[in-house]
Amino acid sequence: MDHEAVLARYDRQIRRDAQTDSPGARVERAGAVVRQIGAEHDWNGVHWADVDASTADAVIAEQVRYYTSAGREFEWKLHSHDRPADLADRLRAAGFVPEPPETVMVAEVAGLPTEPQLPEGVRLFPVTDAAGVRLMADAHDVAFGADGSGLGERLAKRVLTQLTETPDTIVAVVAMAGDVPVSSARMELCPGTDFAGLWGGGTAPRWRGKGIYRALVAHRARIAADRGYRYLQVDASDDSRPILRRLGFVQLSVTTPYVYQP
Repeated sequence: MDHEAVLARYDRQIRRDAQTDSPGARVERAGAVVRQIGAEHDWNGVHWADVDASTADAVIAEQVRYYTSAGREFEWKLHSHDRPADLADRLRAAGFVPEPPETVMVAEVAGLPTEPQLPEGVRLFPVTDAAGVRLMADAHDVAFGADGSGLGERLAKRVLTQLTETPDTIVAVVAMAGDVPVSSARMELCPGTDFAGLWGGGTAPRWRGKGIYRALVAHRARIAADRGYRYLQVDASDDSRPILRRLGFVQLSVTTPYVYQP
């Protein structure tokens, strides 16, 4: 893979030419910034900012004013190759709080396995309606714990909206052990681009290490291939990064969410 060429394509197609990932949100191009704003359950934040040392602070301050006036917490999605080099320091100085970094990993769909290999007793259940979305929320809580943050519920609301209003932009699936959801995952499709994004895949503790995550990747890779996408992209956690590397994914960048709460 030509790293620089794929990185440039990723920056252009996914960030500078970003598409909304929710029917209730909109992408705005405001001067040097590409940002998304929507309801509270939508992702709100900055995809891309063409700034340098002389303009960064003013642009950061403008985004804080904009989202604060709308009453929205938001995220500045910083990548390790973004400029200026001290952009992270400037965001912290403006009141942003960094969350754990994730590794942006990419693989060519043509080189990935596309036949899910599941452990005995586990099946994949396509999510197409409210009942399936409820299973996704339950799988999230089983995998990560119901911590009271409401993240699983907010994600479920967003997924249901996409399935209902823009079904060509999302694929969702739950791994079921009998009648119990033990993992869930989705694929965000970006029509007109080379990239499909993989999200989720967290698995219930007693089912980890049995190949369910790999099976969910293969399931989505098959669908991406059928729909003509060239690359799969993942913002990988420390847990998923080694699995993805063994499947053939390579590191493109590192992304850190910088969150601002009004």
